[in-house]
Amino acid sequence: MGTGQEQVKRELLLDGLDCANCALKIENGVSKIKGINECSVNFVTKTLSMYTNSDMDEQVVEEVRRKVLRLEPHIRISEKGQGRQSQSQSDEHHDHSNGHSHSSGRHAHTNVNQAAGTHKHPHQSHAHSHEHTHDHGHSHGHDHNHTHNHAEGSDAHAGHSHEHGAGQTKTLLARLATGSVLLAAAIWSPLDGWAQLALYVVAYLIAGGDIVLQAFKNIIRGQVFDEYFLMTVATLGAFAIGEYPEGVAVMLFYQLGELFQGMAVNRSRKSIQSLMDIRPDYANILPGAGEETRRVSPEEVRIGDQIVVKAGERVPLDGIVKAGRSMVDTSALTGESVPRELEPGSDVLSGFVNKNGMLTIEVTKTFGESTVSKILDMVQNASSRKAKTEHFISKFARYYTPVVVILAAMIAFVPPLLLSGATFADWIYRALVFLVISCPCALVVSIPLGFFGGIGAASRNGILVKGSNYLEALNDVKVVVFDKTGTLTKGVFKVTSVHPEGTRTEEELMRLAAIAEANSNHPIAESIRAAWAKDIPSQGVDGYDEIAGHGIKVNVNGQEVLAGNAKLMEQAGIMYTKPLTVGTVVHVAEAGQYVGHLIIADEVKEDAASAIQALKQLGIHKTVMLTGDAKAVGEAVARQLGVDEVHAELLPQDKVERLEQLEQNKLPKEKMIFVGDGINDTPVLARADVGVAMGGLGSDAAIEAADVVIMTDEPSRIASAIRIAKRTRRIVWQNIGFALGVKAIFLLLGVFGIATMWEAVFSDVGVTVLAVLNAMRVLRIKDV
Repeated sequence: MGTGQEQVKRELLLDGLDCANCALKIENGVSKIKGINECSVNFVTKTLSMYTNSDMDEQVVEEVRRKVLRLEPHIRISEKGQGRQSQSQSDEHHDHSNGHSHSSGRHAHTNVNQAAGTHKHPHQSHAHSHEHTHDHGHSHGHDHNHTHNHAEGSDAHAGHSHEHGAGQTKTLLARLATGSVLLAAAIWSPLDGWAQLALYVVAYLIAGGDIVLQAFKNIIRGQVFDEYFLMTVATLGAFAIGEYPEGVAVMLFYQLGELFQGMAVNRSRKSIQSLMDIRPDYANILPGAGEETRRVSPEEVRIGDQIVVKAGERVPLDGIVKAGRSMVDTSALTGESVPRELEPGSDVLSGFVNKNGMLTIEVTKTFGESTVSKILDMVQNASSRKAKTEHFISKFARYYTPVVVILAAMIAFVPPLLLSGATFADWIYRALVFLVISCPCALVVSIPLGFFGGIGAASRNGILVKGSNYLEALNDVKVVVFDKTGTLTKGVFKVTSVHPEGTRTEEELMRLAAIAEANSNHPIAESIRAAWAKDIPSQGVDGYDEIAGHGIKVNVNGQEVLAGNAKLMEQAGIMYTKPLTVGTVVHVAEAGQYVGHLIIADEVKEDAASAIQALKQLGIHKTVMLTGDAKAVGEAVARQLGVDEVHAELLPQDKVERLEQLEQNKLPKEKMIFVGDGINDTPVLARADVGVAMGGLGSDAAIEAADVVIMTDEPSRIASAIRIAKRTRRIVWQNIGFALGVKAIFLLLGVFGIATMWEAVFSDVGVTVLAVLNAMRVLRIKDV
């Protein structure tokens, strides 16, 4: 892993990929090609993602195209985009003993300036010129269809496709109807002998001729154990033993089941993709003052350009509001239904929807660097980091079908040879039942859909999960470690209490403090001025002196005013009150007399206490807070929120050491997450089993550093993420148990001669469709 070679990420769109088993077959085949360092096929988005070494990029991609077309000739391949990523292979992943990895050098691969045909990577200045045509439709993500000519692509539409478009569906339904009529005629007509057999054969070829043809083509290519082979052997075997009606009926039901399966999968894809349908179609660029706006692709807009967003339109790029006021819907990014008010000077992110007024926005990021682009890329690529359950199913599917075929062969030939009275016809029929239900489609279709649906449901709630492995890992979390500032607290200093002494009023105390702090740029001074919220008088104020480490001395109408810490009071020989409240204290004195003190604290977030409580209800054993703040402050916040353990006055490296100590005290199978603000906590985020960044809205560091990004500043979303993870795993294992259970039952029924081929094909297709529909329940998560 230490070669240090530059890697290139390439993505190919596999149009026509509607079979999860085919996706698995392509992934396994492509991963064996020399020069492929990493490969994954996203069945949901029909995308093949791969990393190759830069010095053999083009040769490898061409070899991948040839391999895909050899495996699945009906697939139409197009280039999704091209981006270079300089990264050392040695730092590609942080290895963890818990079985999943963190990418330390994560990058968003996004196409920029596609109208001009140039692809730029946000972290690299390589430009790639293409002569392909870009077709920008309103699609999930930003797919770019290129035209490619391949010598091997001449039979690209040959064979059987799982993709059922409107035209294909009508054709298939016509074939199934014709086959059914011919089957009925063969069964109930007075014909017999060769005439009846001819009707069965014609019905069979109309219903499943393409399946048989594809099976023979695959055998020639060395691909034996796939669904085409299984259905062909099962149905031709039925013909061989004289079970003509069942041979035709099984092929008819299989094709009908494939149609229903394709429709269910496509519906599922649309449901998932609609959750992230936030890509803007266009931008209204404002060429100059008084000129008409011009509608362009978001990729054409440059930093510094001004764009206009009208009511009802989606904000296409990140920027700053220059003119106009409006309410915007942020739910696509944050999951929040409450609109946010924007005014001149407000930051605005791509993906927001303008509700009423018209906004003029100065663009601060190109489309490739914009929030919506990074989110789309992150969610679409999340399935490349697979969960352990997905890896298990992939391995299971690889061995399940060959084992069942071998068992079927043994069932067909061993009993007739060993048992008296056993006939070959009877046991071959039982073996054919085995073959019909030996395709693991229900598992390889529904499991990735379940995890991708979970990731989609999380994104709808403002939680971005960067991989199925992280979603699955959230199920085993038992220790949650928080940073304090910006995570459990707002990270903004605020005057929380005012304590005047003697006859002085709160207003008098605040007025003197505001005058003293009028010229300071310290955060504490800013919080005092914000709390005063009135004009600060400057007449009669002079002799301003800021005493480092102590505070401020100033003359107000000839009277010396002091504002600062206890050291300043002691230096002036003024008796002061020691406050009982925890926080930063600003003492104020006038003309040598103590006036009172202010308590300034970082305000705790509204939902922080409920977030800790929700985590404990979910079975979290321990909550810990790590902070660089003073011990008294840290302990006070921990008591207020109900945090179990607190470690204060820590430097960033100290936080890593504390995390490692906590790691040693938990069980091996238990997971620990660290929740930070994503800016100063990068080492700890990388060290934790799952790193969660708070406040990812607009924070590039947060989006890059963490495994899970909470797009709002709400700690309560951590419990929501765990709930979604638990529901996702529950549905995934329901599908696994259901599919394996039904298959086991029918395998036994087939062996004992109870189940027929009709029932077997019903069970196989029915299980797949029900598993897909069950996987979609994860999208309907509410009140998380």
